[in-house]
Order: sequence, then structure tokens, then C-alpha cells
Amino acid sequence: MQIISENTCFGGLQGVYSHASKTTGTNMTFGLFLPVEAKDGPVPVLWYLSGLTCTHENAMIKAGAQVWAAEQGIALVFPDTSPRGESVADDDAYDLGQGAGFYVNATETPWATHFQMYDYVAHDLPELIFAEFALDSNRQGVTGHSMGGHGALTLAMTLPGRFRAVSAFSPICHPAKSDWGRKQFTAYLGKDESRWEGHDATLLMREHGFDGPVLTDTGTKDQFIDLLMPEALAEAIAARRQQAVLRMQPGYDHSYFFVQSFIEDHVAFHAEALWA
Repeated sequence: MQIISENTCFGGLQGVYSHASKTTGTNMTFGLFLPVEAKDGPVPVLWYLSGLTCTHENAMIKAGAQVWAAEQGIALVFPDTSPRGESVADDDAYDLGQGAGFYVNATETPWATHFQMYDYVAHDLPELIFAEFALDSNRQGVTGHSMGGHGALTLAMTLPGRFRAVSAFSPICHPAKSDWGRKQFTAYLGKDESRWEGHDATLLMREHGFDGPVLTDTGTKDQFIDLLMPEALAEAIAARRQQAVLRMQPGYDHSYFFVQSFIEDHVAFHAEALWA
């Protein structure tokens, strides 16, 4: 692991680091905010998974989460959204290839060589950060925005016992039925739709649910709301009688101004579960 930068932030430390990933076969970059309490011992961890076109940097700079994480004494992890580099497959479209890993393990050519983002976020990066930093692996939460909201929900439901709470901003809720999902799943996982089911929050909610609290926020003026399909997840949650709060926020769109507006709520939501 190499240090790219470290800056004092709200009494803690905002770092950016790179490492050679065994799952993606590339160098990967991530951000990590450590509150001041980490100097005295392991602290709880909140993972933030970003959306299409983003890197580790977008939420780290734009979400404004550090001030609230510092107040609650929890760490924040900001992974990248895909492998990167000249040798890594890419596409001219913004929603496929580099910056658009969709948090799946690709099985199809040319993506399978490097696009193993589920294993990277679920196993590779946690193995590194829990070995290198004062973080409590028994107290983890996960959140994300858009494609990252999809990732947060699907990882939470496919890694039972890992996360104490899950939340999402504008999540892609039913990618197996949305153009934000069908295109990418076909490319990464192939045409057999049965292989998509483990990466669809609505289908996972119907089948498995989540053993803990769920919070989602979506703006009523989100320009991509028809692709997000929040109503599908709401129906699955109601049918399962899942512990959840799903909020439609009037007037808000898909931007980081929306995330900034409600990030305090999400950090507090996770802190309640992480410190319980």
C-alpha cells in the first residue's frame, strides 16, 4: 500500500491510498477518513460506494460526510468504482467499462480479466484496510449513491452478518428490469438472466431481505427515476415486511447537492446501529 495523500480533517485524517489488487489485477485507489478516536483503538466503519463515472474522489470531496463521521466517531471508506488503466477494457459509453463496474464479478470477455468489483469490495479491500488501520470489522455499515446504492443494497443482502445497517441515495433498485442494469449485466455477466438475480436489490429483497435496518432516499425530481425504479424495491420491502424507511424527497434531483442534503441523516442512521 502506498500513501498518495493525508490531510487533517475535522480532527481526524483524510487519506488517499493505492495498492495492488489481487482481484482486479490492477492498482486500485481508495479514500479513508479516520476520526480522531482511531488514535485510541479500532472504530466502526461506514463504506460509501459511488455511482457511474465516479472515482474514490467524488463522495470524498462532494458528499460532506466527514464532519458527521467525525461527530459520530466512525470511519469512512471510499472505494473506486472500477479497475482502471491502459490495459483495462473500456467502452465509449459513460455507463459501461471504466467508472461503471456495477459491483459485480464479470464473467464475459473482455471484462472478466479485471472487472471483479464484487470481490474487490467484499473481500480484497476489507482484507487490506482491517490489517493496516484501526478499524473494527465487527461494526460495519454500507451506503452508496445511484450505482453505488445498488452496490450497497446488494452487498448487504449477499453478505449476511457483515453489515449492521444499509442505506442508499437514489439506488438503482431493479437493474434486471432497467436499462441501467440490463445493458451492463448482459455485457459483464452474459445473457442468462438467472445469473443477474444475485445483483438485483428488488429480487434479493424478495428472496432474502436484510437482517437489520434499511434507509433509502430518492428525489421526486430525480431525472433518472424511471431507471431507478424505487417503487419495485418498495413493493418487495412491503411484501417481505422488512424493517425499512424509504423516503421520497420532494424537489430533489440525482446530484451531489441531494446527497449533501441528507448525508447527516445517513451517517446518524448508521452510527445508531454501529454503536449499539
